[in-house]
This record gives sequence, C-alpha cells and structure tokens, in this order.
Amino acid sequence: MTAALPVQTTSVRSSRRERTRERLLDAAFEVFAEHGIAGGSIEAVCDAAGFTRGAFYSNFASKEELFHAIVDREARRHLDALERAAAEIDTSAVATAEGFREAVTELVAAVGLDEAGHRAWTLMNAEFELLALREPEVATRYVAEQQRLRAEVMRAIEALLERFGLTFAVDTATAVDLLMDSAESSTRAAMLGAPAEQHPVARLQAVVDLLVQPC
Repeated sequence: MTAALPVQTTSVRSSRRERTRERLLDAAFEVFAEHGIAGGSIEAVCDAAGFTRGAFYSNFASKEELFHAIVDREARRHLDALERAAAEIDTSAVATAEGFREAVTELVAAVGLDEAGHRAWTLMNAEFELLALREPEVATRYVAEQQRLRAEVMRAIEALLERFGLTFAVDTATAVDLLMDSAESSTRAAMLGAPAEQHPVARLQAVVDLLVQPC
C-alpha cells in the first residue's frame, strides 16, 4: 500500500505546477501575439518560458488547449479590471453629464486592461476571432466569451444609469454593443496610426454623448 504524501509536499508540488503553467501561459501570450497561433510553435513557447516539451505536455494536451487557456485567463482579468473600475468610480463626479461620460468611458476601457498589455491582447483577440471564423466549435466559445464580457459591462453601466436618472437613447444592450464595438475598432485604428480623434477615449466619449439622455 502506497503511503499518502504529506500535505505540505503535495502543496509545494501543486504550487510549483501552477507557477510552471503560468510561465507557459505568459510565454505563449507573447509568442502568439507576435507570430499568431499558426506561426507560434510549441517549441517557441517552451523556449520563451525556459521549459522543455515535457513540461508543456504535463500541463497542456495541445497548442489549441494552451490558446484557450490564455483566452480564459485574460477574460478573467478583463472582468476583474471591470469590477475594480466600477468600484473606484467617484459617485459625486458622475452626477454631472461630463462625469458620467468619463465614468462610462472608464468602464468600457477597463475591459482592455492596461496600456502595456493592450496591444498584445488586441492581437490575441484578433487571432481568436479569426480562428472562430474558420472553426464553428471555436465560434461558439468565442461568441459566449464576448457575450459574457458585454453582460458584465451592461450590468455596471445600468447601475450608473439608474443611480443618476439617466437612460440611453436606445436599449441598453444595443448601447453597450455600440460602445464596445467602437472601443475595439478605435483601438485597432490607433494601433495602425489613425488620427487622435479616432483613438478609443475620444471615440467612446463621442458615442456616449450621442447615446445618453435624461430619463
């Protein structure tokens, strides 16, 4: 009969495995953002992380599984960033039209995380979308993830609207779609060198002005 491993030893191994997994995810994020899913090999990910293929296959069955793990992790980070942004909004400032506009802009922009990681995530999300367009089973997952993000943004914005007696000129779901689509398209435009008035903050504030009105 095999003796049970001490709890402390099991915990150490679990912690080490988690660190290995996170390093592989970090490395893959950079490799896939730089070279795409097709161009980013398992070998390149292992080299970037400083691990062998054995370490890779002890954590992931395939490159596709690794990619989906990245998407899941980044989605969680987006939602965490959104929750933090909602909690940090100055309620006294939101009472003005300009304050509300800035608050909504911050909430939508929070889905994109920090500036340093924004370009990489935009590239990664584009890879995810392209894969979804080619593979129906991936499309189902992609759409579900996008809907989850939109639902969280809508919940946060609806709370602000109700608190300050404001409403959208269209239904909230359509308004959030317009806001997030505007943020995504203007982010890509900014990455391509578009004029400042087409950058995310300027575009989002213009769309909020069009959509928000008193109850």
